[in-house]
Amino acid sequence: MVAALVPCSRREAEQYITEGWVRVDGQVVEEPQARVAGQRVEVDPRAKLQPPLPATFLLHKPLRMDTAQAQALLAATNHWAGDASGIRRAKSHSAGLVALLELPFPAEGLAVFSQDGRIVRKLREDARVIEQELVAEVAGAIAPGGFDRLAAGLVREGRILPPARASWQSETRLRIAAKGLPLELLPWMCEQVGLQLQALKRIRIGRVPMAGLPAGQWRYLASDERF
Repeated sequence: MVAALVPCSRREAEQYITEGWVRVDGQVVEEPQARVAGQRVEVDPRAKLQPPLPATFLLHKPLRMDTAQAQALLAATNHWAGDASGIRRAKSHSAGLVALLELPFPAEGLAVFSQDGRIVRKLREDARVIEQELVAEVAGAIAPGGFDRLAAGLVREGRILPPARASWQSETRLRIAAKGLPLELLPWMCEQVGLQLQALKRIRIGRVPMAGLPAGQWRYLASDERF
């Protein structure tokens, strides 16, 4: 039916459907196998197919949420209105997603889910050289020379941890930037310099910032963005 209306090939007709351009009796359908028997089928006159490229989602993971719960937020209803990528949501984008540089359960902030093999390889193989920027809410008073110790790399169980650059943003808020740092060790690291970690938010991975993305919402990684 869609192939005859446009006209187009069968593969293109399926893509029109999965990208949400087709309505049956006024309701959007995203299943190419949906049965139609006498209903009114319409293709949006603005319909324009996008290249069938793999997708990468950037999600602002809320506090105290595990990876599976966070991935469940990648629904059309949580698509950020400020997404400037120009990519249209397609059902196929939900297949084969891989969670990358996972945030610890208590933390919030920028989380990445991708079906793009190039990005999966980069964020796994180059994780040690990709800088992450975090904001930490802390309590206590930092020990003398604490920032220097963090910058030199703390020693844990005989292993030197990656150096972390830290600076105050306010009396209780630290900005931390580091490459290859196991985020689950940040509470321990804070304790070593006299602080108690209260909350943690990741705001940047490499060259990709969270940049205003509200908690619980997501956007696409644009074609010109690079980690």
